[in-house]
Order: sequence, then structure tokens, then C-alpha cells
Amino acid sequence: MPADPLSIESLCAGMNLPEWVLDFRHSAGGRVVFGPGKLATLGQEAASLGARRALIVTDPGLARTGFVSGARESLLGAGLTVAIYDQVRENPTTEDVDACVAIARAEGIDLIVGLGGGSSLDTAKGCNFIVSNGGRMQDYWGVGKAAQPMLPFIAIPTTSGTGSECQSFALIADAETHAKMACGDPKAAAAVAILDPALTLTMPVAVTAHTGIDAIAHALETAVCNKRNEISSAYARAAWQLLDEGIARVLAEPGDIEARARMQLGAAFAGTAIENSMLGIAHSCANPLTAHFATVHGQAVGTMLPHVIAFNRVGAEAAAIYDSLHEGDLAARVREHLAVCRMDLTLRDLGVDEAMIPQLAEEAAAQWTARFNPVAVDAAMLEGVYRAAW
Repeated sequence: MPADPLSIESLCAGMNLPEWVLDFRHSAGGRVVFGPGKLATLGQEAASLGARRALIVTDPGLARTGFVSGARESLLGAGLTVAIYDQVRENPTTEDVDACVAIARAEGIDLIVGLGGGSSLDTAKGCNFIVSNGGRMQDYWGVGKAAQPMLPFIAIPTTSGTGSECQSFALIADAETHAKMACGDPKAAAAVAILDPALTLTMPVAVTAHTGIDAIAHALETAVCNKRNEISSAYARAAWQLLDEGIARVLAEPGDIEARARMQLGAAFAGTAIENSMLGIAHSCANPLTAHFATVHGQAVGTMLPHVIAFNRVGAEAAAIYDSLHEGDLAARVREHLAVCRMDLTLRDLGVDEAMIPQLAEEAAAQWTARFNPVAVDAAMLEGVYRAAW
């Protein structure tokens, strides 16, 4: 680790970005704290929010690492009492949120800390909705449905993928219907996001690859979606530049803290771009693959993304943006990254039943992100994209 912490400015030097990108002025929540070792500032940040009783929300794997104990000690050192919910599962459901809520209510907490990947941050946000506003998670499906103030939330990502730390949405599945519910409210955003790239050093290679490709998809989809604007476009461009350079480096040298920092910052910028715009059909096509074939999300998005880029090129504006992001064939560049990640796989490689493609296309067309694709789509068009990927 370098003697001086890496800074956002140093990582983005020469990228010709607006000043407001560098200070996350358009992120969903409050402050963004960035740099190796910044986990140690958690207690200070919590105390500054007036908190006295914190709940750390994390997963069983992280609970066995020093990260959770480090977070706990930092909070204790600042005079807070600490409870821990460490049973977060991948792709959390309403059952996971309810279990977390039970701990939060029993402990009378006044601060929630999400420590982990997107699943931990989503569970923490989901818990906050119910602890603060009552009811069920289903009541908050949509935007702006929390009538009461919410508890302060500190987000600490340990992966470089979802960008959830810079978003006001929790993605929670209904345990009965399996519907993925996007529950968003400005009050759900993190009051503080702590980006400590040292926390990503222990990510397994496969997790680094899958989360990195997911972040790349976020950057490239937000760059062209029909809700794009000056703000989202700037964050998407910054994210792509960081991720495009960082992903091969971090896979070749997992201990390269600067490469880790590029990936984490790129994922956060991409998350900010999502918050200020939306995604597209790479994600709407990925969700049915995960639901029916248990395809890992990053792999599902990665397999679809080059074909989505090729499809979207029929739109002149999207094509121009793609060309501005990469000199040459952007879809080919994405496939280079997929190959480095050992993820350049077809749907057939992934065990997708070709006979299911019409159903997958119908389901993808019904996904809410599909309506924000730069080229309007229907099920028949998406069937063509799936077949190209198969």
C-alpha cells in the first residue's frame, strides 16, 4: 500500500471531468469517503451522525473476516453499542429483510451500517424502510413511498460492482412470488459511503471478474439509456475510463491497490450514473437468465452486453456515444474484457435451453429497465438478441 492514500483526483487525473464528478456532488446520499484504510473512520462518521446504537448488516463470509470486527471496534471506540446481523444471502428476499428487522427492533438501533456486496447493502436499506416506516417490503415497491424519515445509513462496499452505495434503491425479491422489487426513496440513500479499496483485496478472482463486468455494464448502459443527461453521462464516462483500464490490471495483479481503487471508484461512479438515469436491455435480459437458470448476474449481463451494443448501434445517437467511449469496436473491447475474466461464454455454454428463448424474451420485455433502452424494443426484438447470444 502506498504511503499516501490514493485520492479520487489522482486516479482521475487527465480524464477532463467536471469538478462535480470528483466530489460526487450528484450521488444519492451525503458524503463519500475514499481511500485505503478508511474503514477505521467508521466510528467517527457514525458519531458525527449522532448515533448511539448501530446495527452492522453483513453476510456469513465477511463475518469470518477481520472487516466486521474492525468495523465493530471502530464503532465501539466512538462510544456506540453494536449489534450484528450476519445472515445476508445473495439476492436477498423479503424473508432476509424481515430477519434483519427483527434484530434491529430488538436492539433499538438508531444507525444502520451495510458492510459487504450489493446484497448486504440492499438488505440494510430494506431493513431501514420497515424499521423507520413500518409495513412490509412490498409497500415500498416503486419510488418515494416512505412517508417518515429514515435512520442514518452508512454504506461500506467490499466489492466493486453494484454501486449500491451511491444509489437510493434496494433490490429485494418477494419470497412468495419471486418478483424483484426495486424500492427507492431519497431517504434510503447512504448518509455516508465509505469506499476503502483495501476491503476488496480479498475478493476471490471470480467475484472480482463478475462484479467488474457488472460495473462495466452499468457504465455502458447508463451512457446510452434514454434517460441519460449531462450528469449521468459524465459519471458513466468516468466510470468506463476507470473500469476499462482497471479490470485487466486487477485480475493480473489482485494485490494492486491502485487497480482495486480504480475498480471501486469506477463502480461507485457507475452507481451514481444509474441513480441519475437508468439501465437498459442488457440488465432486462439478464434477470430472466438468473431466475430460470441460476446464471450469476455478472455473467448473465456480460454474455448479453456485446450483443446489446451491436443491437443498439442501429440508433445513431447510441452509436455515436459508443464511438466516443472507445476508438474502435466497443463490443469487441467488451469481449476482450470478458475473455480476460474467463467469461466470454455463449448462452449455450451456460446451459440455457434454446427452446426457452421466446419465454425469456417475453419476460425481458416486461422488465422495467427495458423501457429505458435507447432503441425501443419488444419481445420479438429481444428474442433476436437472445438468439445472437445463444
